[in-house]
Amino acid sequence: MTDGLNVVVWNENIHDRRDAKVKEIYPKGIHGTIADFLSEDKRLTVSTATMDQDQHGLSDAKLDACDVLIWWGHIGHDQVEDFIIDRVQERVLAGMGLIVLHSAHMSKIFKRLMGTTGYLSWREDGEREKIWVVDPSHAIAHGIGSSFELQEEEMYGEYFDIPRPDELVFISSFAGGEVFRSGCCWQRGHGKIFYFRPGHETFPSYHDLNVQLVIKNAVWWSKPRLRQTEQLRQQARQPH
Repeated sequence: MTDGLNVVVWNENIHDRRDAKVKEIYPKGIHGTIADFLSEDKRLTVSTATMDQDQHGLSDAKLDACDVLIWWGHIGHDQVEDFIIDRVQERVLAGMGLIVLHSAHMSKIFKRLMGTTGYLSWREDGEREKIWVVDPSHAIAHGIGSSFELQEEEMYGEYFDIPRPDELVFISSFAGGEVFRSGCCWQRGHGKIFYFRPGHETFPSYHDLNVQLVIKNAVWWSKPRLRQTEQLRQQARQPH
């Protein structure tokens, strides 16, 4: 692998176009905001893709060049074509990193890779979230203190229907007393997956410097250690 990484930020881009409050907080869209702060790292080549584009912006060529894919979705999960999910799953198993944000716990790609429903409890109150570092030696927690707070967020609570994480980096506590496993890592095939909880569209969480640092760290943590070639991927598709 070279020192640089190619990162694609995918967003269903529905709230961003329709909701005035979301437009005010994220005038470039959630995907544009994330791409902007990632682009501060000059080692990263960052592009975006949205569901309204041809092939949801995720052509074979785009995914073949992608080292790490970031996925944000909320109300459009069922509108994502299954053949695109097949493509993404294949690339993750072959080594591409995947970062799943906030409501994408219900996305087709996350549920397929996890093999569970992704269900959880929730409450959209705009209350305080405190994010605790439970694995301070983990690369994704680098530069984060023992905890940080977001003053306004949607509450997610247990039980969170996911497989036991390979590594648990963060847990969240909320003003209502709930707790949540908010930073979880897995490996599927050759690819690394990180789920990170904050990011409700009507709150400015992606402008928070700690949230940005976590996502930046996660990009480098999830970078491919190896990538299977298209020839090997084709062989894996053949019946045995």
